[in-house]
Amino acid sequence: MKIFDFHTHTFPDRIAAKALGSLSHASHTVPFADGTEKGLIRKMKEGGVSGSLILPVATSAQQVEKINSSAAEVNRKYTDEGLISFGCMHPMYENFSDELKRIRDLGLKGIKIHPVYQGLDIDDPVFVRIIKEAADLGLTVITHAGLDIGYPGVVRCSPLQCRHVVEEVGRFSFVLAHMGGWRNWDEVPDVLSDTGVFLDTAFSTGRFYPLKDDGYWHDEDCYLLNEEEFMRIVKAFGAGRILFGTDSPWSDQKESIAFIEKLPLSDDEKKKILWENAADLLGLD
Repeated sequence: MKIFDFHTHTFPDRIAAKALGSLSHASHTVPFADGTEKGLIRKMKEGGVSGSLILPVATSAQQVEKINSSAAEVNRKYTDEGLISFGCMHPMYENFSDELKRIRDLGLKGIKIHPVYQGLDIDDPVFVRIIKEAADLGLTVITHAGLDIGYPGVVRCSPLQCRHVVEEVGRFSFVLAHMGGWRNWDEVPDVLSDTGVFLDTAFSTGRFYPLKDDGYWHDEDCYLLNEEEFMRIVKAFGAGRILFGTDSPWSDQKESIAFIEKLPLSDDEKKKILWENAADLLGLD
């Protein structure tokens, strides 16, 4: 069975170690890869993953154009390396309309936004106008949703706020990472199941692993969705709207795949989650 990881992150080689160390310190968690493209490819081979989507995040408006140009370079190597990249957008980027058109013309299939890192609620009019423009251009939009492990207590993209976006923009290819809202999972089925949004499974299944001897996380804090909780969301949305993702390097691909494979789902439903839904959105064979 082909497997596509719809949610991964990498960094340029020259800054990967520093970036990974900083994020690991902020989240008090252990990474499972070195944060480079080559490191991700090694993990893909170990886990039997055919392809991965890299989701770059612009933490300032000045980064947007460079990141998008680099994303296009990644996509030229998909046949050889199995990596695809989305573009990015920042809410403070002034010429967003022109840049979204450039993203489309570069052949990128979508954009990643991160309301927590970018300091703005997703249903703020500034974000909504960007999302609407992206939707009109046929781009998929994926957003971090729910809490962020590195920013305790901060929610800028709740299930209800995502519903507001759909009400403003209409239905489009809208992917909510972390099963619709990290640790907002109780709200997700009731608030979002009728909106047409997709969910990815990144950093939402099983457990995460704290830094050794760090003392920040207690063992009981490290558990994420169990099988019953996960299946409640899948039943509400249907397997056709769930995308396998790991948040690599923050989750292990092999472990995340094993979680899906053990679920009480049909082979066809597992194929949809692990490959077919991503292939449809990205136009893969």
